[in-house]
Amino acid sequence: MHLLVLRRLAQAVPVLLFASVAIFLMIHLVPGDPAMVVLGPEARPEQVQIVRQQMGLDRPLIVQYGRWLGRVLQGDLGVSFINNFPVWSLIGLKAPATLSLAAGAMSVALAISLPLGIFSAIRHPSPLDHAAAGLAALGLSIPTFWLGILLILLFSLHLQWLPASGYVPFLARPAVSLRHLLLPSITLGISISAVLTRFVRSAMLEVIHQGYIRTARAKGLGERRVVGRHALKNALIPLLTVVALQVGNLLGGAVVTESIFDIPGLGQLIVFAVSTKDYTVVQGTLLLLVGAFVVINLLTDLAYAVLDPRVRYG
Repeated sequence: MHLLVLRRLAQAVPVLLFASVAIFLMIHLVPGDPAMVVLGPEARPEQVQIVRQQMGLDRPLIVQYGRWLGRVLQGDLGVSFINNFPVWSLIGLKAPATLSLAAGAMSVALAISLPLGIFSAIRHPSPLDHAAAGLAALGLSIPTFWLGILLILLFSLHLQWLPASGYVPFLARPAVSLRHLLLPSITLGISISAVLTRFVRSAMLEVIHQGYIRTARAKGLGERRVVGRHALKNALIPLLTVVALQVGNLLGGAVVTESIFDIPGLGQLIVFAVSTKDYTVVQGTLLLLVGAFVVINLLTDLAYAVLDPRVRYG
């Protein structure tokens, strides 16, 4: 197990290095000048040049990248160009909202996909199976922003059951926090559930035709016990990979949902930083999200080794 962890960590180093180069070049290719954003359009050229020197933007890109990477390796993500606030502090302020939304959306997705995927596989082939597959396809095709607006119109404006926007920390007021997170979690969770439902259905169909499932039925075990104890347990093992990928997508892909429901998370932070050419904030936040994705995949590999003794890593 220790060798597995070391091997995966060694493989993560070039991934993170390549990601750092891509992130650095991507944000620097965006048109605009952070110095102009700070000083405003009326600033004189000599003022802009002084601010650029203070920001270190007058140096060649390779030098800027080397200085930034050196600070990152020391655990320093830099300071915001716009408000002179440490990037780590900005991420610490915004991350709880994104993590809460990701947890809520994944809970909704699993609550929908597991029963729907299992039911569809058990009833295969039947009209009910086709209906479940159709619902999954519908959830996959509905745009997230459109679904979010519809939910706001129905549950917030028309029925007035739930708040349309905002975020309340869970530890501060749990009940109020859950009410604010319910609509965005459903909005984001439905699209994820469509992917997971199809995968659960495929995994269950593959498992229920295995020999040990037929043996369990031949021994007279009830269908609920056969499905729940034998089939589902083995079908969930490959599901780990898909869930891990979706968690990574949730952390970095909730920008639209956060914008619709005015959630002050990492998505809004990145959008604002890009619009203001705040290079250090964009670079630090994206690199942290890539690192989180790598860690999630490492934990998934370890979970495979624990749950499935047949797995062998070369």
